[in-house]
Amino acid sequence: MKDSLHSYMKVGIVQIMAFPDISPLDGIRKIAEDEFFGAIEIASIPDDIRAEVDKILRASKLVVGYVGQAALLGQKLDLNSPIPQQREAAISQMKSGVDEAYSFGAKRLAVLSGPAPARAKYEQAKELLVDSLSQLCGYAQSKGDLGITLEIFDRDIDKKCLIGPTEEGVQVAKEVRRRYPNFGLMIDLSHLPLLKETADHAIKTAKDYLVHIHIGNCILKDKNHPAYGDKHPPFGIAAGENNVEEVKLFLKALMDIGYIGEGKQNVVAFEVKPLSGDSSEVVVANAKRTLLEAWARL
Repeated sequence: MKDSLHSYMKVGIVQIMAFPDISPLDGIRKIAEDEFFGAIEIASIPDDIRAEVDKILRASKLVVGYVGQAALLGQKLDLNSPIPQQREAAISQMKSGVDEAYSFGAKRLAVLSGPAPARAKYEQAKELLVDSLSQLCGYAQSKGDLGITLEIFDRDIDKKCLIGPTEEGVQVAKEVRRRYPNFGLMIDLSHLPLLKETADHAIKTAKDYLVHIHIGNCILKDKNHPAYGDKHPPFGIAAGENNVEEVKLFLKALMDIGYIGEGKQNVVAFEVKPLSGDSSEVVVANAKRTLLEAWARL
């Protein structure tokens, strides 16, 4: 493509992944100062820097997203737990996330399903997940226009989440959307090799519910690699699954369904993380170069 990619999408980045070793304030400032980015995703911000973060975000013109997955994973919370108290704890935490997301002017809050149970309990778990997501959507809707997004993760390799295969994510989305139009799905390129799904299949399967995109890499071939699984290493590393060609095919699938296109400003966000000893700035530059080269090949 010869046209600017910024005319076809809004490029974002997950701050807590890209800059894990500095304060959220410094990481957010770095992203806000980089005009390549039109969107940012943040997790919960400590009280003592919240006012300064809010000031930067509101001055930056960045579209803000809120990463609820961090709290769910970090606190081992489960939106499809069969134990009522555990599921309620997850819902309560995410309602607090909704409140914080609104305080920063965020447009979407993302979550993930809980661990996959025994196969015989999949349907029950999906029903519980639909109920939890519906509660979150209703809560968010009662306060404004914040969207709730379910990110699709792997079921067998790393996070081992209920959702899971894209087809089953769509089943959940159909149920939640019956009442809540502020709900949708997120697909992450880095999860597709772990799911054994192609970009074309996943994107076209989820197209009617797709509201957010992540692009990143993963390691599947080398189980002894420190970043094996869903660790979002830089693009193009020797053991990795995704590089320029895979990003190109992913962009093509997004263009085929109209998620990206001339005049569109839907978010396509990097989720990349430096390996031990890597520079965050170099990893972010690697991601930008990868996207630009993939775009040039379309």
